[in-house]
Amino acid sequence: MSALVCVARIGAAHGVRGAVKLWTFTEDPFAVRHYGPLLSKDGKRQFEVAQAREAKDHLVATFKGVTTRDEAERLNGIELYVAREKLPATDEDEYYHTDLIGLAAVTTDGDALGRVLAIHNFGAGDIIEIAPLKGPTMLLPFTNAVVPEVDLAGGRVVIALPQEIEGEIEGEDEGNVPSASRPRENGDP
Repeated sequence: MSALVCVARIGAAHGVRGAVKLWTFTEDPFAVRHYGPLLSKDGKRQFEVAQAREAKDHLVATFKGVTTRDEAERLNGIELYVAREKLPATDEDEYYHTDLIGLAAVTTDGDALGRVLAIHNFGAGDIIEIAPLKGPTMLLPFTNAVVPEVDLAGGRVVIALPQEIEGEIEGEDEGNVPSASRPRENGDP
């Protein structure tokens, strides 16, 4: 079976007739109606959207076979997936997260850096998470400047590591820290 892609998450029950709030992760929120049965993450449960209407920042949807509020409440939090091959092709410079996860990450010089663990979006843009060969996990902006090349066929992403880490000021060292930044010891004013 091909990789599964998360396309929606079921939220709280809405009303008394089995409707739920449905947050979709597709460009067209109503596309979830056209992929056929949606699967739970483990693939053991199937859900088919019977009806959907737009609400403020989500859809209000009903699923076939879910007719009461109690049944709808038990679905809260379930993520819904479809097989990767059911999704439309992407445009150039667009990628499904599942296509990137697991790719090798290399520097612009071609040195091995690690593997792509995940793609996150906390509201300010996509973040690529790299598990390096050594050291802590790296979270980097998924921008053209930091990720200048994605080579799906070659199984790799090229990472241009930022030059400045943790806001260090050039020329500043332990003996040359401005006095306003020095930590105070007990009794210092």
